[in-house]
Amino acid sequence: MPAKKLRIVVAINPSASFGKGRNVGPAVVATLRALGHDVTSLQEPDFEQLIAAGRKAVASKPDAFVVVGGDGMVNLGTNLVARTKVPLGLVPSGTGNDMARGMGIPYENTEKAIEALIEGLEHPPRVIDAALVTHTDDETGERKRTWFACVLSAGFDAIVNERANTMRNPKGPSRYIIALGIELAKLRPIEYRITLDGVETVTKAALISVGNNVSLGGGMKVTPDALVDDGLLDVLIVEPLSRLAFLRIFPRVFKGEHVSDPRVSIHRAKRVRIDAVDVAAYADGERLGPLPVDIEVVPGALRMLVPKP
Repeated sequence: MPAKKLRIVVAINPSASFGKGRNVGPAVVATLRALGHDVTSLQEPDFEQLIAAGRKAVASKPDAFVVVGGDGMVNLGTNLVARTKVPLGLVPSGTGNDMARGMGIPYENTEKAIEALIEGLEHPPRVIDAALVTHTDDETGERKRTWFACVLSAGFDAIVNERANTMRNPKGPSRYIIALGIELAKLRPIEYRITLDGVETVTKAALISVGNNVSLGGGMKVTPDALVDDGLLDVLIVEPLSRLAFLRIFPRVFKGEHVSDPRVSIHRAKRVRIDAVDVAAYADGERLGPLPVDIEVVPGALRMLVPKP
């Protein structure tokens, strides 16, 4: 029996009813129940119903809200628990698992990931920042506010993400590599109007990312020095590049070594505005809508269940 019986809500990715991740959610629920916890399992047919069920569950103030899936599920959980006292747990079983990578949660071994969750339940959660984005809703055209925990992309990286999301195969990070190859043939510089803490700049760029955490796309360390608890956002700007130059820099992104290139710059800010024509923004791999977006870091907005370092 655990030292304390906890009320835990487990939200399972609706897309995980097939493939290698289909058994992860039930395994999490079964393990937590075997430990004596009171577990509510949320298994809904689609994300809209899961969000509604999750919102109701969080309103009951459980001891933890655990998501099973990839960064899209982290985004769902973040938008339900940000600025509450309900901690967010994560058992990764998605494509990129970039939030798990940045938080020291095992992402390649389900048993170790569940063990890390159990360990995280046994000590106080880690308090980290989250970012609040004001953007235009694709469906209604109205301005709305959405949280993200990891990285927002609004350039070539977003275009690649959009391509990858339309692909059914292959699974895993290789999907992003193939999407990148397809979009590279159409690479063009984009003119941006970027405002960092009130200072506006008009510039052309190939890629722009705003990181609260380190990586996107399954380990691409776009903002390698980002800290989730420093009260700042890391803004990556990559100047226009030829296809050959891009191909030379790209492999270095996986080690975070691209930042040494003179055409790459990283700026830190609390508030960021990005505007450009015909460019969409993605956050934690989820489409937000067209630019402009206004981003504000909110220190201490999120409590995460993580293993001790």
